[in-house]
Amino acid sequence: MTNFSELNISESTLRSLKRMGFEEATPIQEGTIKFALEGRDVLGQAQTGTGKTAAFGIPLIENIDPKNPNIQALIIAPTRELAIQVSEELYKIGYDKRVKLLSVYGGQEIGRQIRALKNKPQIIVGTPGRIQDHINRHTLKLDQVQTLVLDEADEMLNMGFIDDINAILENVPDTRQTLLFSATMPPAIRKIANTFMKNPEEVKIKSKEMTVENIEQFFVKAQEREKFDVLTRILNVHQPELAIIFGRTKRRVDELSQALSIRGYVAEGIHGDLSQAKRMSVLRQFKENKIDILVATDVAARGLDISGVTHVYNFDIPQDPESYVHRIGRTGRAGKSGLAVTFVTPREMGYLRIVEETTKKRMTPLRPPSESEALVGQQKVAMEKLIEIVQANDLNEYRILANELLEEHNAVDLVAAAIKSMTKEPDETPVTISEERPLPARKERSGGGRSRGGDSRGGRRDFGRGGRSGGGGARRDGARRDGGRREGGRKEGGGGGDRRRSSSTPRRRED
Repeated sequence: MTNFSELNISESTLRSLKRMGFEEATPIQEGTIKFALEGRDVLGQAQTGTGKTAAFGIPLIENIDPKNPNIQALIIAPTRELAIQVSEELYKIGYDKRVKLLSVYGGQEIGRQIRALKNKPQIIVGTPGRIQDHINRHTLKLDQVQTLVLDEADEMLNMGFIDDINAILENVPDTRQTLLFSATMPPAIRKIANTFMKNPEEVKIKSKEMTVENIEQFFVKAQEREKFDVLTRILNVHQPELAIIFGRTKRRVDELSQALSIRGYVAEGIHGDLSQAKRMSVLRQFKENKIDILVATDVAARGLDISGVTHVYNFDIPQDPESYVHRIGRTGRAGKSGLAVTFVTPREMGYLRIVEETTKKRMTPLRPPSESEALVGQQKVAMEKLIEIVQANDLNEYRILANELLEEHNAVDLVAAAIKSMTKEPDETPVTISEERPLPARKERSGGGRSRGGDSRGGRRDFGRGGRSGGGGARRDGARRDGGRREGGRKEGGGGGDRRRSSSTPRRRED
């Protein structure tokens, strides 16, 4: 590993990096910084978790002239969350150089952004739709931009932003330096690189998220109507500390988060139709462990750096294997182990096989726990809580009451009653979960196939391993939203496959 001090970086930036706790450059940072400081275009293949923000952020900050009031750099990101995350990290990197930075994205009042643009920011971070909006209003002048960064280019392509990006590029000087980052390199990304970049240096990094050795992977074969009850029983046994549940659509996320709250779990959902303030509030609560379960769409969760996730549940299997890898990569980070469970309807088994071929790892079939087994899981949590209270030895005022009860009741009955009162018993409260159409039928490839009915690989695994109680309680505020709407102008699928738009549905964007 190379130390940042060996990369010809200024003292002010090195001070900022030291304050951020950065000492050694990751592979994507080392490769990108070296070429970018030389003024070369860079085509970087890297996913979230590899340090790519600092990879383009450090040379970008280095090349900014703090005395020049013009916009000198433009970073385009697919989602608001990623734009905010990138701007926060760039602010920290450029802190000692006093670089002025502004993020612009949909969901925030545009007038506020127009006023902020009059303060002469030198770096703009934004989403394609909002950047284009400012260009059309003549509130954003990009004729002095020296560095352009396209972050998560494949995701912007998937989300239908190609026209916006082309229009934005027409307003940026041809003499600029271009840095493009993408998790994958499909032909469309190669075409963008060939069209808009000058002999780019390629920096290809094997993503940490593609490394799934630390993640136990299970699948549950279940009919659509059975999935929610199976999920709650698995949650009662696993007791995840911090879990993310992925749903295919916004309606799915709204209904799941509301149903989980009704059943006593501390859960909240995020997707593109929520206000920006609400989304940031939910994410903050999740990071602070005030929410045990985050229910999310692929798009809303893309690019978020959330640590400490112990379990990932794919309530709907994603349409393409790369989205699956992104999802489960939320857990098993920093050398820790994680657990991922994917629900698959009988018609979707072909997708499971393709995911396995991509990750080169077979998933273990998971036998869903029965109601009685789920109850045992909750009883164990109650017992552990009771023991914690005893060990805290803060019972003086209660011992008198305890002795009074023991005069009239059996000690075993009293302890049993205490455990029962603290046990979150399986809840059968009716909930509404609309059935989603399964993904288009996909044949399993011949050779090495598995018998899905019983699985031939040496028996079934009983519900994985557990963690701590997710707690019961807080109800979710907000009613269900219209399940028919779409996120960011595209139907939310598994993150990268067919995103065809209904002819009766007007196109609308997250931005």
